[in-house]
Amino acid sequence: MWPPPFLYAASPLVAALTAACAVTLAVLAFSEFRGANLAYSKFGGGGAPRLPSRAGMFLIYAPALAAALASFAVEGPRAQLLAAAVAVHFLKRVLEVLFVHTYSGSMPLGTSLLISSCYLFNAAAMVYVQHLSHNLQEPAVDLLCLGLVVFAAGLAGNFYHHLLLSRLRSGAGDKGYKIPRGGLFGLVVCPHYLFEIVGFVGLAMVSQTVYGLTVAVGSAAYLAGRSRATRMWYVSKFDEFPASVKALVPYVW
Repeated sequence: MWPPPFLYAASPLVAALTAACAVTLAVLAFSEFRGANLAYSKFGGGGAPRLPSRAGMFLIYAPALAAALASFAVEGPRAQLLAAAVAVHFLKRVLEVLFVHTYSGSMPLGTSLLISSCYLFNAAAMVYVQHLSHNLQEPAVDLLCLGLVVFAAGLAGNFYHHLLLSRLRSGAGDKGYKIPRGGLFGLVVCPHYLFEIVGFVGLAMVSQTVYGLTVAVGSAAYLAGRSRATRMWYVSKFDEFPASVKALVPYVW
């Protein structure tokens, strides 16, 4: 039976937007799993023109933050709450780029623009779809409050593990990589991605739209591919990398 009791009904426009989102995230996820990794962080390469890594990462997140802030003008309390949560998510990422992460090298401008456009589209579309749903019958199962708790847990866990990563390269002029320690790094190589997925699940629970659900599932698939590639990178660089440390899900994968 469609829609399920935890989702709003989807109009043809919402279905079309959701399909576009699903295809885009599926292509990005498939590329990561087959080794055609986007050129940022540990996976350099790519062509010119290039940006300093900090500027490139700022370009990735800042437009989505601006879109989320502008979205406060939409009608509907759930849409406004979702806009606030999306704004908090991207504000956190912008502040981390500026004040937490340590960067070296550069990244292709094309990579920054590609990821930035995806984040911008998804941030704006999530809130717009929510706005379109505000006069519809509420889902039989209300996940709003639980979604806020899940979102906050994902936000906190992601920030904590980003902080641990930043301390690995906190020395003056230290541009090398080390095996991360602390938190859940003893269990998975990318706990920051795991908690980012938790955050997206929280946003999907707040929105309760098929678009929000698609963003969560698609982002999880992309980050799973990225985590797999990151684990393979660590194994290739460090002979002592623990075999027991999984890619994304503790004890499982």
